Amino acid sequence: MENNDNQILERIEAATSLLERTLALLEERQRTGEIEKISATVEQTKREAEIQEKLACAEREIAELKASALNPQRRTVPTSTSEMLAKHGIAEGPVDVRTLDAALAGLSLEQRIAVKSQLLRAGAIA
Repeated sequence: MENNDNQILERIEAATSLLERTLALLEERQRTGEIEKISATVEQTKREAEIQEKLACAEREIAELKASALNPQRRTVPTSTSEMLAKHGIAEGPVDVRTLDAALAGLSLEQRIAVKSQLLRAGAIA
């Protein structure tokens, strides 16, 4: 049993010696600045992750804005246009192009283009 205790004691002394050398090496690295470089790298990595997250968020927002620009929400048609269309029996909602052309026959080319542009922007042309 005493032999076994001696072996354990020797192993503990060897481990202690190894820990002391490791501690001395770490203290030396800290004095030379190597440890600070490692911590700075960790902080830089965290900052890079934050920046990447913000970039991904900005890219999502840009994609949403592009999608909303491609699919604009319905806007209201000017009152004068609505009244003119109502006189020809065209109510609110999607407008059939042939019916619209018949209703706009009495207008000049520029006026027809203006009315159609307004209806397109409002999303009322089917």
